[in-house]
Amino acid sequence: MTTAIMWQPTPDQIAAARMTDFMQTINRQFNTNLATYAQLHEWSVTHSEEFWQSIWDYFDIIGDPGARVVSNPEQLPGASWFPDAQLNFAENLLRYQDDHVALIFRGENGARDQFTYAELRTEVAAMAAAMKRQGIGPGDRVAAMVPNCAEAVIAMLATASLGAIWSSCSPDFGVQGVIDRFGQIEPKLFITIDGYFYNGKQLDITEKVLAIRAQLPTVEQTIIVDFIGFNYEFDAQSCAWDDFLDRSVTTLEFTPMPFNAPLYIMFSSGTTGVPKCIVHGAGGTLLQHVKEHGLHTNITREDVFFYFTTCGWMMWNWLISGLAQGATLVLFDGSPFYPSPEALWLVAEEEQITVFGTSAKYLSALEKENYRPKHEHELPALRTILTTGSVLPPESFDFVYRDIKTDVCLSSISGGTDIVSCFALGNPILPVHRGELQSRGLGLDVQVFDDNGDILMHDKGELVCRNSFPCMPIGFWNDADGSKYRSAYFDRFPNTWAHGDYAEITPHDGIIIYGRSDAVLNPGGVRIGTAEIYRQVEKIESVLESIAIGQRWQNDERVVLFVRLREGRVLDDALRQHIRQVIRTHTTPRHVPAVIAQVTDIPRTISGKIVELAVRQVVHGETVKNTDALANPEALEQFRNRPELQV
Repeated sequence: MTTAIMWQPTPDQIAAARMTDFMQTINRQFNTNLATYAQLHEWSVTHSEEFWQSIWDYFDIIGDPGARVVSNPEQLPGASWFPDAQLNFAENLLRYQDDHVALIFRGENGARDQFTYAELRTEVAAMAAAMKRQGIGPGDRVAAMVPNCAEAVIAMLATASLGAIWSSCSPDFGVQGVIDRFGQIEPKLFITIDGYFYNGKQLDITEKVLAIRAQLPTVEQTIIVDFIGFNYEFDAQSCAWDDFLDRSVTTLEFTPMPFNAPLYIMFSSGTTGVPKCIVHGAGGTLLQHVKEHGLHTNITREDVFFYFTTCGWMMWNWLISGLAQGATLVLFDGSPFYPSPEALWLVAEEEQITVFGTSAKYLSALEKENYRPKHEHELPALRTILTTGSVLPPESFDFVYRDIKTDVCLSSISGGTDIVSCFALGNPILPVHRGELQSRGLGLDVQVFDDNGDILMHDKGELVCRNSFPCMPIGFWNDADGSKYRSAYFDRFPNTWAHGDYAEITPHDGIIIYGRSDAVLNPGGVRIGTAEIYRQVEKIESVLESIAIGQRWQNDERVVLFVRLREGRVLDDALRQHIRQVIRTHTTPRHVPAVIAQVTDIPRTISGKIVELAVRQVVHGETVKNTDALANPEALEQFRNRPELQV
């Protein structure tokens, strides 16, 4: 397969890239003669211990690496990276203490604030001292429902400085969505806001905060950030952000923690029940992120790094690790289209952003709005555009180079919450091919398997990783024997991480992602578990059961919901509106189906599990391979050729 090259780094750009410098460092240290990225990647996989130790050394990780790089390296899961090491995640992100700008906050309402590295460290010290006074220490959970603002970063760094565990979501989650997540991890401290701005509206969430607090009995104190200016009625178990901080403490201390000590708890989409709580270790997250930022994205102290994200998406955690490179991070909260499509590009122009990250859906929406940043803004500093969240179609590559900037490295990246990082990334020393991700990540033996576990050469199959790596989760919360963790990633192929993406490695070693290979919904690049929808829909008295799928629609995906109603009930416009309102209220607006249709039966396996994938295949005119596994295969026929689903 031949694809057009959209961008090619110049010889000078290749020579100046940190990836090139790292390759030369490896050549000197190990007497190798690596000359291409493919050779470097192969070496990083076949010499895994030397590679990860080199990442530690190259990025001057603060801490003690210990005597061993890895124990049980051949076991997936079971390997333990740097088992003797001690470090503190926050200490590595706050290594700089100067007047270089660390954070710039921009709000859709025009708000702007900034913190230097010295100021950020002072704020973190005050928050850490207050948390310590509250009794927060190693292993305690701090949960936050916050916008993408400086307070979120400060609180996360303070949490990590104490060796405690951070978990966050965005304020647009409904009450049940928050409880489904935070209720499992029993946080000791809850940080939130009085309200937030979105699309020109001021949204008061004080009542929602009270409802959530009532269902989190382990929370000893709730900290409220005055984000909007609404009046929150404080009680003995709540106080304002400014009142909580201990500004008498200006020296920040860091608690040394084991390499594999928990840092983050993140959440799966909740496809088969309440979301799984994925626990990420401090050391593995740090090594993976400095590799991805420093080498694959070529970020330095001179960069202004932006990603459009919320605190409920792993890209927020990924963005904040950019502090370890000493870069300036730009935080934005609000609608990217308010008051007009120029919103983010004004920020990019005014802040001289060099690395601009967003979702594939945003670029598609921008194009549909017929907005051409190239003709409206001066963007001389912009050198890299990152996208993730869903497949970036070839047409969006055309849009970027035609209507945003010709001289830019467009890096589509792919990984997930599962590893809080990426399997496939950008690369400053490789060309950009239309519709492709540039390269597999260093240190990761990423392959594509067929159903038998054999490597596919330039054909579509299951994206897998055949070797252990430091940022694999250290497990799931409340999964003492590790059975849920093993089942999630290692049951399909022995001793191999199966990621659940349908992918292809191209002849020039790029990657094409064709989407998820399971039933997770993905409208606009936002992963949604069907169970999150079912739990809300089936509260409605008229609905007996439901099934949701993602239908391919206009270069994206839309959510289609089928409902089986009680006898005598009819799905009219009023019931459709009620269903949508319930879903919107208790989850997020992204969960709301584009189409709601009535059926009389829902196909299920003999063991009683409903089969989203089979329904999705029928809707798309595809063949269901194994109807023998269904208890009622005849139920599939009513999903075929439905007029409301015609493209």
